[in-house]
Amino acid sequence: MEKGNLQVYFGSGKGKTTAAIGQAVKAASRGKSVFIVQFLKERQPEEISFVQRLEPEIKLFRFQRREKAFQELEPSEQAEETMNMKNGFNFAKKVLATGECDVLILDEVLGLVDYGIETTEDIRALLEEVPDDVELIFTGNSFCPEIVEWADCVYETTALKE
Repeated sequence: MEKGNLQVYFGSGKGKTTAAIGQAVKAASRGKSVFIVQFLKERQPEEISFVQRLEPEIKLFRFQRREKAFQELEPSEQAEETMNMKNGFNFAKKVLATGECDVLILDEVLGLVDYGIETTEDIRALLEEVPDDVELIFTGNSFCPEIVEWADCVYETTALKE
């Protein structure tokens, strides 16, 4: 991928979101504006309120409305949350198109592909819109060969012992 800079954090181990937030803090400390869009995450009030204290330098956006994880929802609830997450993905595209931030983190975006909410083609279309000076960070559990191929840096987390 020639445009922008894409980092991917994936794997079954913990720490992907933490690593991405670490990158957010590093960028914000250098005067950059950071947007974080979270998908497929259970509501964790303590973590959300902590990240919100970092505003206006780091802004957190969540489009899900339910308290439970996506896979724990009833089919009708999943359908509603699917629309919410599609809205979040469209919001991310708009942020890129308007140049509102220097760093855009799409937390658990790889899971959107796993659940069929978005496709790798949707991801590719989003990547085509990334300005040269914007850093993009993806996280998620799954290895997605196409997305990894498009990335500039890829990090895998593995739990050796939990």
